[in-house]
Amino acid sequence: MGPPKRKKTKKQEASSSSNPAVASGPAKVWQPGVDALEEGEELQFDPEAYNYLRGFSIGWPCLSFDIVRDQLGLVRSEFPHTLYGVAGTQAEQAPWNYIGIFKLSNINGKKREPVPASAVDGDSDEDSDSSSDDEAEEINKDTKPIVHLKKVAHAGGVNRIRSMTQKPHICATWGDTGHVQVWDMSPFLNSLADSGTRPHNEEDIIHKHLPLKVFSGHKDEGYAIDWSPLVPGRLVSGVCDCNSGIHLWEPTSSNWNVDANPFVGHSKSVEDLQWSPTEPDVFASCSVDKTIAIWDIRVGKIPVIQFKAHNSDVNVISWNRLASFMIASGCDDGSFSIHNLQFLKENEDPLVGHFEYHKKAITSIEWSPHEASTLAVTSEDHQLTIWDFALERDAEEEAEFRAKMKEQANAPDDLPPQLLFVHQGQKDLKELHWHPQIPSMIISTAADGFNVLMPSNIDTTIPGAEPNSNDTTMQSDYP
Repeated sequence: MGPPKRKKTKKQEASSSSNPAVASGPAKVWQPGVDALEEGEELQFDPEAYNYLRGFSIGWPCLSFDIVRDQLGLVRSEFPHTLYGVAGTQAEQAPWNYIGIFKLSNINGKKREPVPASAVDGDSDEDSDSSSDDEAEEINKDTKPIVHLKKVAHAGGVNRIRSMTQKPHICATWGDTGHVQVWDMSPFLNSLADSGTRPHNEEDIIHKHLPLKVFSGHKDEGYAIDWSPLVPGRLVSGVCDCNSGIHLWEPTSSNWNVDANPFVGHSKSVEDLQWSPTEPDVFASCSVDKTIAIWDIRVGKIPVIQFKAHNSDVNVISWNRLASFMIASGCDDGSFSIHNLQFLKENEDPLVGHFEYHKKAITSIEWSPHEASTLAVTSEDHQLTIWDFALERDAEEEAEFRAKMKEQANAPDDLPPQLLFVHQGQKDLKELHWHPQIPSMIISTAADGFNVLMPSNIDTTIPGAEPNSNDTTMQSDYP
């Protein structure tokens, strides 16, 4: 795990989300929800804990984003990396909102060597701080990504945005205006794919681009939306009004038919939706009514299974695509749970794990696409945590770790053994996604921008991994 450290400074500097620096001096392990920053203190990240960490922004804060699958390799593990994404803004005024289509290139990280003694043993005066910061920036300058950005006007703020798995240029947005819209972003993605290594000069231009489909049948705004991973173009959308329910979108040859008769079964608003990774007609929903429901579109408009998942609002769910009987859920009280759907067949409680580490509401949860036992979580307590449920407590190993850490820091001894990594430095975290094609890479969005992180202790070597391609090999069409 990579615990953040704190450092005394004499001037206010950028947080690690935008300008990560090497921590200097002996440090105390930061205990989230327990320790408080003193005046003039800030958190600094441990560079040995990451293979890569950088922040970027597309302008206004984004409540939601998605990674756009590309043609640079199905599984790639070699730096430098390039990634594509779409994000929706929460601008200060409604007419200023847009969808940001972005490309990050020059993601050129590495496993770092131990910090030189000269970067650690300096005294605490201002000159020493400045020197340490200069060295830190010198060490990290090679990791600065190049951001290319296109903006498409969007009526109102974007509550959630999702890119279709099979046709990544097709995106759906849930607007705070109460409209669900489907967009074809291929012109902008093609332009980004053809771009060179220099940023575009037109990032201030907000393009006018009409959506393919606008659905106004929901009675209120919502957040729940998901594309089917098995049936191209099949979509479900849910709303923050329990009377409106969940609507099914079926693709046609040129557009979508939205079923006017919704799926209704929750007594309060629907917060998240997830299609089954193995059953094309089955999806799951979670709700403020504290339950998770499983639906089968072939057998009617009511749940085939519904069970209590938490003692408060269920904000988010994630269906494990590598172990399809597992669903994770995150709650408004800060807890998250793991449910084994196989137990429901025997009328047993599906709960197999419950964790109360986080101090505030869970805002995002997602299983790793490459490791069935690994889960990432974001919370309003400003933490992103990574969990490995294959881990068990090892008393001998913990004793050895404490002995090594004794002179450096007093590590908390009550952390769950499954807690693999803690990432901080972002304020008010909203959503995370694992990159489906780059193992161990996570992108997260927060009130102060995006982070791209690759923790060093979850580095995964995939058999038969393809080497990363240059940008010039990417085809400029998204079929």
